[in-house]
This record gives sequence, structure tokens and C-alpha cells, in this order.
Amino acid sequence: MDFHPPSPSDSLENLPREIRVGQLRDLIDALNIADEIASKGYLITSSELADLMDINASAVTSRGDNWVWRNWVVSRVRREGNQILWQLERVD
Repeated sequence: MDFHPPSPSDSLENLPREIRVGQLRDLIDALNIADEIASKGYLITSSELADLMDINASAVTSRGDNWVWRNWVVSRVRREGNQILWQLERVD
């Protein structure tokens, strides 16, 4: 018998609707936060950006100085002490 592990989309489809909708709400919250950060010109740390993107902080810093995440260009602005500060700019 062949074993094929479920793909991530299979496992998401098997979740109850309430959980999937909750995940969408969480995503919308994160995107709204990113939009506010961009529109206000706030700078955020690597760990804050990682939390917003729901990834590991080392994955943020390994992407380089400028890259795109969803509807934003993410730019490394400067270093303050041991913190790297990032800026988000909305692209449409």
C-alpha cells in the first residue's frame, strides 16, 4: 500500500469551518496591522516582522535588504544596537 502524506491544503480543508474562518480573521488582522505600519511609516524589528508574517525571525533577516511580502515591499532601514529595523511600503 502506498502512503502519501496529506498536503497542507488537504489538512486545511479538513479543519472545521469555524477554525478556517478564524484563521482568515487572524490573517486580515495581520494585513491590517501591516497596512497601518506602512501608512504611518513605523519601523519594526525583525522579531516583530516575523510575528506579523508568522515566520521565524532568522527567516526575515536571511531574505536580504529588500523583498516583497504580499502587498508590501519590505526594506531594511538601519540597525540600532543589536536590532535591525524594517520599513513596509504598500504596493498595489
